[in-house]
Amino acid sequence: MSAPDANHDEAAPTGSAGEVFFAFLSLGLRSFGGPIAHLGYFRRAFVDERRWLDDARYTQLLALCQFLPGPASSQFGFSIGLMRAGWRGAIAAFVGFTLPSALLMFAFAWWTPYLQTAWGRSLLHGLKLVAVVVVAQAVHSMWRSLAPDGPRRVLAVVAAAFLLWQPENGMQLLVLAAAALLSPWVCRHVQAQGESSLDPGYGTRAGTMLLVIYALLLLAAFTVAWDGGALLRTGAAFYRAGALVFGGGHVVLPWLKQALVEPGLIDENTFLAGYGAAQAVPGPMFSLAAFLGDHMVDRAGWAGALVALVAIFLPGFLLLGGAMPFWRSLSTRAHAVRIMAAINAAVVGLLAAAFYNPVWTGTVHDASDILIALCGFVMLAVARQPAWVAVLWCVAATGVGTWLVH
Repeated sequence: MSAPDANHDEAAPTGSAGEVFFAFLSLGLRSFGGPIAHLGYFRRAFVDERRWLDDARYTQLLALCQFLPGPASSQFGFSIGLMRAGWRGAIAAFVGFTLPSALLMFAFAWWTPYLQTAWGRSLLHGLKLVAVVVVAQAVHSMWRSLAPDGPRRVLAVVAAAFLLWQPENGMQLLVLAAAALLSPWVCRHVQAQGESSLDPGYGTRAGTMLLVIYALLLLAAFTVAWDGGALLRTGAAFYRAGALVFGGGHVVLPWLKQALVEPGLIDENTFLAGYGAAQAVPGPMFSLAAFLGDHMVDRAGWAGALVALVAIFLPGFLLLGGAMPFWRSLSTRAHAVRIMAAINAAVVGLLAAAFYNPVWTGTVHDASDILIALCGFVMLAVARQPAWVAVLWCVAATGVGTWLVH
C-alpha cells in the first residue's frame, strides 16, 4: 500500500487480528436473520459490548456500506476489522464471519446428489418455496425503505416492467444507468449527510489503487470467454455478480441468475434450492457461492466453491477499501447521494422482476404452493419471525404434502 496522505492523522489500529477473528467467528456461528439482523448483531457486539465503535462511527460506516455495491453486512464487518486491526483484522473479520456458513453450504452441496428420492425432492421443493418467501419479503421491505416516495416508486415499477419485457443480458445495467441519469429529478428532495469522521488508516493514494484493481478485475470478468476453464468462468461470473449488487444480499439473486443460469452453468432448480438453503444458515447470504461454485458445470468441487466465495466477496471489499478515504468529501455531495438513491430505487424493480422470473415461475405450481408461500410471507413480514422459522415451515409443509400423497 502507498504511504498515507500528508493530512492523514488517524491513530494506528489498536487491536489484534486474533481478537477480531474470534469476535466475528462467534457472530458467524449465531447470526441468523439476514443482512438487516446482522447489522443489529454488530451494533450490540461492537458498540454496546466491546466498544470498538461509538454510535457516530457506527452510523457513518452503515451509511458508507449502504451507499456502495456489495454485501452490506459483510462490508460492515470487514470495515470494523480494518479499523480495529488493519488489513489483517479486515481479513480476519471476513474469514471468521463467513467460515461457518460457507462450510454448511458446501456440505449441503455435497449432500444434494443423494436427494433424488421422493423425500429428497420434497426437501428441495421446500427450499425453493423458502426462496419465494424470502424474496417476496425482501421486495416488500426494500419497497418501503428504498422507494419511500412517489417518484422513486414509479422508477421501481418502470424498472420491473422493463426487465420483465426485456430480460436479456445487459438490461439490468442499462436500467441502473438510466436511474443514475434520472436521479436529479427523481431524487431532487434527497439530502446529503454531514461530513464523515471515518479514517481507515491509509490515504487516498492507496484508495485509488484499490479502486483501479476493482475496475481492472471487473473489466477482465466481462471479457473472459465462455469457453475458458471451469474455474476461470466461475471466478468471472461470481466477480461480476459481486461487483454489481446494489441494495443488499437478496439482490444477488438476479445477478447470479443472469451470470449462471442463463448461460447454462448451473440449472435453475439447483440454483433456487441453494438460495433457499442459504436462508437456513447463520452468517452472510453470499455464502451461497460455496454451494453454487461446487455445482458449476463439471462439478468443480471444493476448488469451485473456494473460487466462487473469494470472487463474489472480493469486489465489495475492494470497493469499500477504495472508497473509505474519499468518503469524508463524497458524503457531503448531494449529487452523489441522489445517484445512489435512484439506483437503489431501480434495484427494487430489479428484484421484483427476479421474484416473478425465475423465483415464482420456477417454483409455484399449484394452490398448495401458494398457500405455503403465503403463510411463510406472513411469518416474515407480519409476525417478523426470523428466516429459519420460514425455512422450517416450508420444508415441513412440503414434507407433509409428500406424506399425504404417498
